[in-house]
Formats: sequence, structure tokens, C-alpha cells
Amino acid sequence: MEISGAEIVVRCLAEEGVEFIFGYPGGAVLEIYDAIFKQNKVKHVLVRHEQGAVHAADGYSRSSQKIGVALVTSGPGATNAITGIATAYMDSIPMVILSGQVPTPAIGLDAFQEVDMVGITRPCVKHNILVKDVKDLASAIKKAFYIATTGRPGPVVVDIPKDVTIAKTEFHYPASVQMRSYNPPSKGHPGQIKKAVNLMLEAKRPMVYVGGGAVLANASEQVTELVRMLGFPCTNTLMGLGAYPGTDPLFVGMLGMHGTYEANLSMHYCDVLIAIGARFDDRVVSVPQQFLSSPKKIIHIDIDPSSIAKRVKVDIPIVGNVREVLDEMLSLLKQSKERPDATALASWWKQIDEWRAPNSLYYQPSDELIKPQYVIQKLYELTGGEAFVTSDVGQHQMWAAQYYKFAKPRRWINSGGLGTMGFGLPAAMGVQLANPDADVVCVTGEASIQMCIQELSTCKQYHVPVKIVNLNNRYLGMVRQWQEFFYGNRYSESYMDALPDFVKLAESYGHVGMRIEQPADVEGALREALKLKERLVFMDFITDQTENVFPMVQNGKGLNQMDLPPHMRNLQQGTVAKERDYGNLS
Repeated sequence: MEISGAEIVVRCLAEEGVEFIFGYPGGAVLEIYDAIFKQNKVKHVLVRHEQGAVHAADGYSRSSQKIGVALVTSGPGATNAITGIATAYMDSIPMVILSGQVPTPAIGLDAFQEVDMVGITRPCVKHNILVKDVKDLASAIKKAFYIATTGRPGPVVVDIPKDVTIAKTEFHYPASVQMRSYNPPSKGHPGQIKKAVNLMLEAKRPMVYVGGGAVLANASEQVTELVRMLGFPCTNTLMGLGAYPGTDPLFVGMLGMHGTYEANLSMHYCDVLIAIGARFDDRVVSVPQQFLSSPKKIIHIDIDPSSIAKRVKVDIPIVGNVREVLDEMLSLLKQSKERPDATALASWWKQIDEWRAPNSLYYQPSDELIKPQYVIQKLYELTGGEAFVTSDVGQHQMWAAQYYKFAKPRRWINSGGLGTMGFGLPAAMGVQLANPDADVVCVTGEASIQMCIQELSTCKQYHVPVKIVNLNNRYLGMVRQWQEFFYGNRYSESYMDALPDFVKLAESYGHVGMRIEQPADVEGALREALKLKERLVFMDFITDQTENVFPMVQNGKGLNQMDLPPHMRNLQQGTVAKERDYGNLS
């Protein structure tokens, strides 16, 4: 029996176990929408902007072990999806994006709503496919899901011309995929793993550095066992938060541009660094030459060979699935009678505890102004660390990362690589649909939330009861902070002086709105919002405009050259001198 290409698309999604597809209809995909209407296995969520569709699919994927799917029409529908696709690509998120295309005879003729989706997305997808024959459609979608989810994950675009959705053929969905040119590695090289284990056991000042790759590989359990078995200090990147419990004493906090004092100095002065599913990006290690100024041996585990030694030269590269490599390492460690030098490790921990003592995340409380850090701390306390937290980008993102202690993977959902404002709300929709019984909180700012605020309408239509924590300082906060630090307090276009009444705006969409202006009201508002399990609640917290994110590593500086919070500045000069002496110890 022959069926249409549109019906094939929907059947393929059902075969892959797709529960939700996020999208927006248009002329080039109407056949697919008609096929969706005729079945009930795959549910469609109508967003209000194609960027929101891809972000929602992204949040759905990040917060579960399922794959997010988005459907957009040709032309502007396709181009509106690019920001979401690039966001997923930068953070290695497995997704499939189906885009409509003009009929094949019209391709290249500047037809109505035609864009070269394959050409436009080539720099920001793992792979893309233009399907020109309906007979190739099922195999193309099978390949898309396979490529998106294996090796280093990423978004895959399948571009489908309208005439392909109309044409008919027999439906055969491949049981498996074999691609001669694509064979991602799984197991790491045994010799390299053995070398790495030996080096780890010889370390005097070890450091475990865990990135988002450990989360994507579902390797949190292995990371935790390794760190606790060895007793080594552990730090997570922004994308790796939750891969190792943020509540554990061996965790020294997030590292990088806004990492803790102790995490950054431990990273800088360690003698053996174990990098797990991380890529040494500029926001983590800043300038490679500065980072390597204190000599260290580096073990780097990653599924993607192109990520190894891309920015920082490493001594023991291991290409393979993080979870499988760590399983091998743990097996070798359990077989070995050797253990790290306890005396050296105790001395290293003593130094780390000295760096930890001043509490680089301390801020001055206030009875008059709401401190944004306080809001996040109260949110953590009231949710017991169990919430799924999405964020947009800026100061609020960093405060959420610093003050919400993520103890589980896939609970922290943010745009790390691309830094996409507008990500938080649509991502929260996807997270809530993937985890319907969980508390899902979008931490945002008054600038970011307005970029995709129309998705409040989607939340109303589909009864998505996310909680929005708007840390409203009436500024583009991180822009203002940089202008204060580096541009002589010249706040060029960073002040938001035409803000809506967010309470009325939320209510106009049919949601609950709250405005909170006093510190004494913060906890009560959060409690009330979290009790409203079936309602979206928009909490507009009017926060201290002068707060900055500390510590901070300026561009071009090393991890040992942080701008510190006010309470640590008197200590800085003497402490830095001591660090330099310590760094020269053999």
C-alpha cells in the first residue's frame, strides 16, 4: 500500500517513539500538518514563533533521554529556526528539525518563501539532508535520528520539498542504519586508559574537570564514583553542573569566568588534570597560555576527536564514549592496589580549603533591596534542589549557576555555548512536557524574557504550569556590568526604561502575576507560586540594580587573576603572592 510523503514523515516519527513535535504551520508543510491531524500517536505543540519551537524541542531533549523534534515551514519559518538550531549545535544537543521546502522543480528559482536551508544551516548542524525523492524520505529520517543521537550529539535538519510530501510510495522504515563515512567511536584505547589511570595515581595536586559531555553521555554515576574513590577535588563547567553533586564536599564549585575562587585556583595550580567531556572553551580556561603557565599533565576524555587538543595541548587523549571510558578506568582502579599519595592529597586539600574559606560567593544582604542571589538561594531551599531550572543569558544565568546547587544531571537547562537570550521560557515548556510532574522554573531577566514572551500564549493553550522568576534590575545586567568595569560607567543602550507591567501582561495571557519589591516577601511569593501546581506564575522580583557577578575573570586574564567580590579585595594582593609561590612548588 502506498502512502504520501507527509504520512511517511508522521509514521517515521511514531516509529522513533516521538511523543511531541513542536512547530508552526505554513504552506510548504501543510501536507504534513494534515497527516498529523489524522493520527493521535504524535502530539503537536503549536508555538508562537519558530525560534520557540526549536528551543522547546531543545529543552525537551536536554531534560530527558528522548530526542526533541521541531517542524517549521520554508522561508521565514526556516530562518526563524536558525537561532534555536545554532543554540543546540553549540551545546551538542540531539534534535531533529524538519523544514518545509518549495517544490523540487522550483528550487533555485527564487520561489515564494524559498531559502537554501541546507546551505544556511551547514555551519550550525551536525548534518543536514535535502530529500528530493519520496522513496528516500524514510531512510533520510532514520539517518537523521541516528546521527543526532550517536557520537557527539547534535541537531540534524531534514529539508522536505512540498512535492515530496504529496508524492506516494510504499512505507519501509529501516530497522538500522549503516553509514560507511560515519562510525563514531565508543570504547577508548585500552593503552591510553591504562596510562591515564597510572598518571592519576601519581598525582600530588589532582583536579577533575567535568563538562556537559558527561551529562549527555549519562555518565554522572561513573563520574561520582571515580571522584569519591580517589578523593580528588571536582569542578563542573556551566554545562556540566549536576554531573557531580553540587552538595558534595569534594565539589569545589563551578569554574571559569564566573567560577568560584577555589575552583579556578585549583584548576590553575593542579599538577594532573582529568578533563571529562569538556572542551576547554574560552569562558572556562580563558587564554590557553595563561592557563598552562603553571605546568600540568592533562588527561582528556571526549567522544569527539576534533575537540581534543583544539585549544589546549593534552598529554593523554582518550577518544570514546565518556561513560564507557570511565567504566574501564573504574575497573582498572578496583583491580589495582595502588592509591593516590594520601599525604600529598591532604596537603592539596588543605590549600584548597584555605582558598575556600573566604567564601567567594558571599554577598552583602539587605533589608531594603532584593538581592538577586537571595532569590536563587530561597528557590533552592524551597525546591530542595529538585527543580528543573532553565535560564536565559546574563547575570541571572550566572547567579542561578552559582547559588542553585544542582545535585542531579539534566536539571540545569541553559544556553551555554551560543548564549541565547529568549531561550529560557520556550525551553521550560519543553522541559515541563517531558517532566509533567516536576517543578520547572525559568530564571530570567526583564530583557531576556521579552525576546520570546509570546510563548506565554503557548503555555496557556497547552496548560504548561512553569514558574517564571524574573530578576528585574531594569538593565541589560551583564552589559551594564561590563560597561561599569571596562567602559567608564558609560551605560550605552543598556537601561530598560520602557518596561511593561509584567503582572498585567501575565494576567492578560491568563496566568498568575506577582510583583515582589521587598526582601521580606521573597520567600512567601516563591512558596505561593510553587503551591499553584496547575498554573503558570510570573514572579517579577524588583532587584538591586547595582549587584554584579563575582568572581570574574576578565578577557585575556588567567584563572588566577580574578576580580573578587568586595569582602575579598583586601586579601587579594597577599593571597595572589602566596598562590604564585605555591604554584612553583614541585
